[in-house]
Amino acid sequence: MRSRRLIATLTAIAAALLAIGPAAADCSNTGSFSGWLKGFEQEALTQGISRRVVSEALDGLTFDPRVIHFDRRQGVFSQTFLEFSGRMVSGYRLRIGEKKLKQYASVFDRVEKRFGVPRQVITAFWALETDFGANMGKFSTLRSLATLAYDCRRPEIFRPQLMDALRVLQRGDLPVSEMVGAWAGEVGQTQFLPSDYYARAIDFDGDGRRDLRHSVPDVLASTANMLSEFGWHRGEPWLEEVRVPARMDWKQAGIDKTHPRKFWAAEGVTRPDGRSIKADGFPASLLLPMGRNGPAFLAYANFQPFLQWNQSLVYVTTAAYLATRFAGAPKVSPGRASVDNLSVAEIKELQRLLERDGYDVGGVDGTIGSSTRAAVKAVQIKLGLPADAYPDKEFLQRLRTM
Repeated sequence: MRSRRLIATLTAIAAALLAIGPAAADCSNTGSFSGWLKGFEQEALTQGISRRVVSEALDGLTFDPRVIHFDRRQGVFSQTFLEFSGRMVSGYRLRIGEKKLKQYASVFDRVEKRFGVPRQVITAFWALETDFGANMGKFSTLRSLATLAYDCRRPEIFRPQLMDALRVLQRGDLPVSEMVGAWAGEVGQTQFLPSDYYARAIDFDGDGRRDLRHSVPDVLASTANMLSEFGWHRGEPWLEEVRVPARMDWKQAGIDKTHPRKFWAAEGVTRPDGRSIKADGFPASLLLPMGRNGPAFLAYANFQPFLQWNQSLVYVTTAAYLATRFAGAPKVSPGRASVDNLSVAEIKELQRLLERDGYDVGGVDGTIGSSTRAAVKAVQIKLGLPADAYPDKEFLQRLRTM
């Protein structure tokens, strides 16, 4: 249980934060935490937060060094898609998810009617974030956010989150004692940051409160509301597994490239069993999370809200894939051939070499993120290699000799 929680909770928040951009981990804090907190309390009062809420929430808060330790962690997303999804799309989550879909069928009916987001998608996030509310985290949200808002690394991100946490309290959605969650301030069964909680949480059970810790109707509706605001298209697909040929124009692959399905059909993309895909004008991207030899998917416009939820491609592909499993899709294929994956140390070496050659990789973190993929693709094109944006050991060796 603890390992699942560490993966799900840390993945969901850390990916979004890392994607904002690398920050200096060796900065130095100036001034005392208590002095900073007094200044923040005064600012909160000028922002319309009542003195009672400020006192209840912030009096006696202390700096939490554990939070800084987690914030400095690197390499959380070094697993491949097959490694991560194999661990996260477990038999347990599939079984419990099916039970939840039946148990709350009437609630899902209302949620889908209002927001248009499929129940399987909502349930996938519910499963991955907290195991359906079983593992929401045990950190004091207010202490965590105050620590991160004071810390020199990214105060501009966390100071507004702390202020919105106070607004959630003032609105009466949760008492201070229930402001408990992940180390970086996420709260509830699908792990909302306070700014999302304040702006997007829905009172769906009619009790006058937006309770994302205890009220399943509020959780499901709020999750759908956020995905809807991220641009969900009612009635459209989000992800479809496909098979790719041994050779095609790999430069066209990637979630930044969109073509009609008939384009992919002409390129030789088929369903996993070899049958033809629909050769129509419906737009889709070819998603290759582990390159041309690994699993392959057509990602549709509704894949973008997944990326709005979390910037880690491995995480969101896993979430979207889990949603397809809840919708009846079979287990994903490992791909058309074995994938020669790099170790974390090799990925860091790759990133340093790319930086040496003038490419922006988003920081040397041992993770094949979007910036690293873009740099890899550019070099593959330059070298005349299959430009699938996924580095293997042969590519690394070529880079070493450049």
